[in-house]
Amino acid sequence: MAKEEPITLFAVVKEALPGATFLVELENGQQVHAHMSGRMRKHYIRITPGDTITIEMSPYDLTRCRIVFRGQRRPRPAPSAGGRRPGGAGKKKRPAGGGKRRR
Repeated sequence: MAKEEPITLFAVVKEALPGATFLVELENGQQVHAHMSGRMRKHYIRITPGDTITIEMSPYDLTRCRIVFRGQRRPRPAPSAGGRRPGGAGKKKRPAGGGKRRR
């Protein structure tokens, strides 16, 4: 049997519960329990009531979910021409006549 893909939704945190779990309200008004993903725990991402979050739900159990992102995901800006980073963060230049010192 193939593994089903998770359902990704936006939600709002209503209440913080013990053990890094939260009561969240989905866009359709349904309330479900959510827990933080391991990466969010690892990087000490703080979630408070009122935050907008992105969650993933299993299609097998629609009463629990995993918080994967705090805030709304914003599309990344398109890369600029030339593929260089803004602000001149390119390759460092060596001084003229550089190289190893000769004795």
